[in-house]
Amino acid sequence: MSFPETRMRRLRQSPAVRSLVRETSLEPRQLVLPLFVREGLSEPVAIGSMPGVQQHSLDSLRAVALEAAAAGVGGVMLFGVPAVRDAQGSGADDPRGILNVATEALAAEVGDALVVQTDLCLDEFTDHGHCGVLAADGSVDNDATLERYTSMALAQARAGSQLLGLSGMMDGQVAVIRAALDAEGFTDTLLLAYAAKYASAFYGPFREAVDSQLQGDRRTYQLDPGNRREGVREAVVDEAEGADIVMVKPAMAFLDVLREVRDTVSIPVWAYQVSGEYAMVEAAAANGWIDRRAAVLESLVSIRRAGADAVLTYWATEAAGWLRD
Repeated sequence: MSFPETRMRRLRQSPAVRSLVRETSLEPRQLVLPLFVREGLSEPVAIGSMPGVQQHSLDSLRAVALEAAAAGVGGVMLFGVPAVRDAQGSGADDPRGILNVATEALAAEVGDALVVQTDLCLDEFTDHGHCGVLAADGSVDNDATLERYTSMALAQARAGSQLLGLSGMMDGQVAVIRAALDAEGFTDTLLLAYAAKYASAFYGPFREAVDSQLQGDRRTYQLDPGNRREGVREAVVDEAEGADIVMVKPAMAFLDVLREVRDTVSIPVWAYQVSGEYAMVEAAAANGWIDRRAAVLESLVSIRRAGADAVLTYWATEAAGWLRD
């Protein structure tokens, strides 16, 4: 009988050995928690398609942000849900609009403990649900939208946002916003460019979370899911325009794009584990089909292994607690 000369199993023989030789680590500081704050709420409201996730009042928002900071989470990303919408998304750059008020509150509450971040897009604020203003023919007007984004960026920076999440997928958004911020003295405000943001089916539950008014789709500005090279090209362009970090979104269905972006650009690369990815795991776990904790952690490790320096995930605080056990 012959025996193997190479015994790969030696590196798997015990938990201590496996931990010592593990190639990819996952730490609380690498996780960012997305949070939804809704104007007019006195108590948080559950989001039916995202078990465990809520639309927050200002008070409950502060509480969950403090919990995230205590768990060692690296940051929070804020999304605002206004009471009134219009075609221009006027609430987005209103200093007393819900997103900017919430940003002020969290910057004061947890700004020294984690990175307070804000979503910079018009979709939550428009009555048509698109990420920009519309032209007469109903298409999204790229250059007119850039003017609105510039105003939003300045409002968010004044409110205390440390990092702006440019998620609208308008051409030239990074360069225009960087120039506007620098001209106003906000040279330290970070820009996270959602570079490879795909027109994905996995955003469904998010629509409920922000009470989206969208009719139609966003395929004229978000990427076709079949395109890998285009996603990499977007990241290269955003890096050249001055982005500090680039994003791949969604995460798990686009790990190949994430890996190639990480291998191509020299700046940090993040990924967003989106609402549909979250909801699938929660649904399977609720039915007893998978081990919830193991599946959550494995999914996060897979995103890190593919090249993400940080991950936006709705499990951020819970996962951070597990990692610190």
